[in-house]
Amino acid sequence: MNLEQLQIFGDHDLNCLLPYLKCRNINAGQTLWQEGQSGHYLALILSGHLEAKKDTEFPGKQVVVAVFGPGAVVGELSFLDRSPRAVSVVALEDTKLAVISHDDFGRLVTDHPALGMKVYRTIMLALATRLKKSYERLASIF
Repeated sequence: MNLEQLQIFGDHDLNCLLPYLKCRNINAGQTLWQEGQSGHYLALILSGHLEAKKDTEFPGKQVVVAVFGPGAVVGELSFLDRSPRAVSVVALEDTKLAVISHDDFGRLVTDHPALGMKVYRTIMLALATRLKKSYERLASIF
């Protein structure tokens, strides 16, 4: 989900969505989550940048796999399948997030099914786009 994709949500949709979101601020250098932690929420970056790091086979060594800025959604993999976090995420600068938990998303879908499906489709579109870009990066190596 990015800011352009949010434009598909009209004022009514956004007003209905707001009660299910929580605002969270993280400081530069602060870890949002560690690889392996449970993933019970996802976040939309409102301002700032986050860096995703993946542990390597070498103890204590990580590789940066992505940098996300305003409008990017993070945490969708664990959010969707309730698996442990696949990467660690750290704030590169002071960052403001809109966060939705599993429980709040469940209430959103119950209270506003059409809006819940619209949010779900938007998350899936963001995930599909990220996967396509990963394929392109992988193919460029060979």
